[in-house]
Amino acid sequence: MHVSPLVWALTLAGILAVIAVDLFVIHRGDTREFTARRAAFWTVVYVGLAVLFGLGVWAFAGGEYAAQYFGGFVTEKSLSVDNLFVFMVILTRFAVPKHAQHTVLMAGIVIALVLRGAFIAVGAAAIANFTWVFFIFGGFLMWTAYGLVRGGGESEEVKENVLLRWARRVIPTSDEYDGDRFLTRRGGRRAVTPLMIVMIAIGSTDVLFALDSIPAIFGLTTEPYLVFTANAFALMGLVQLFFLLGGLTDRLVYLGHGLAFILGFIGLKLIFHALHEYGVAWAPEVPIWLSLAVIAGTLVATTVASLAAAPRPAAVAGEAADEAAEAEPAVPGPSAEGK
Repeated sequence: MHVSPLVWALTLAGILAVIAVDLFVIHRGDTREFTARRAAFWTVVYVGLAVLFGLGVWAFAGGEYAAQYFGGFVTEKSLSVDNLFVFMVILTRFAVPKHAQHTVLMAGIVIALVLRGAFIAVGAAAIANFTWVFFIFGGFLMWTAYGLVRGGGESEEVKENVLLRWARRVIPTSDEYDGDRFLTRRGGRRAVTPLMIVMIAIGSTDVLFALDSIPAIFGLTTEPYLVFTANAFALMGLVQLFFLLGGLTDRLVYLGHGLAFILGFIGLKLIFHALHEYGVAWAPEVPIWLSLAVIAGTLVATTVASLAAAPRPAAVAGEAADEAAEAEPAVPGPSAEGK
């Protein structure tokens, strides 16, 4: 798939334009809390843009590349659910006001997109020149899948990375938020608000998740253009998905196992591909339609099973109320002697 520099430039300009409109036109100065209803509307908008782009790939490059794009988009979107847990922890840890959460999340996504772009460029160059890289990617994905099954991906602890520690040490930072501003004045001097630190935390922490999601999408397509655009559209709609799902993520109890199966499947596919490239006759080439079927089927099955197994919020609230009533000491009434 040949993509000219002009198409790359137009695509990047379009993605940046969408983000700029979201940040500086639609939601600029909006102090309302980002409700689930608003999140649902904008989730539909962003998914619609991703689908339109995929149809454009189909029209100009053919169904094979369109299938690779859609497979990559669905994979990145599903793997990004883990990001939502981390976003919740970061926003809670820094006590970000609700009206400023949308702004800081979108700004953090911009940083994540830039860092992922660099990661994709390095990965694409390595794959193009060294077939054995597929063994490394495949083995890493299978190891990550094993860690998810054992519960290694369920930790909600967020450690400060090198970039965040450097920012805290070097950049003058105020102690208080100033609306949804990233810069403020402290003692007559400019300083960044905690919102800037949160933005850096979200953007740089996302790179840790790219360590498994980027190799995973390279298992579906080796076209850097499709890898980048699938990541871009998955990340751009992630903010709206964060507000839409809310507490629903706690009910997806089997999602980790489903993601582990997907990562393991793609890891095995990468290893088979490398063996096939080295001339191993028995190593099969897994077609893209089978990859799409496995990914979609696994996500649907794990979601349905999770929602069926998880207790409903009303039931949980009722059980909590019953436990509280049982724990409350009884108030003694008037005795017969006191009458």
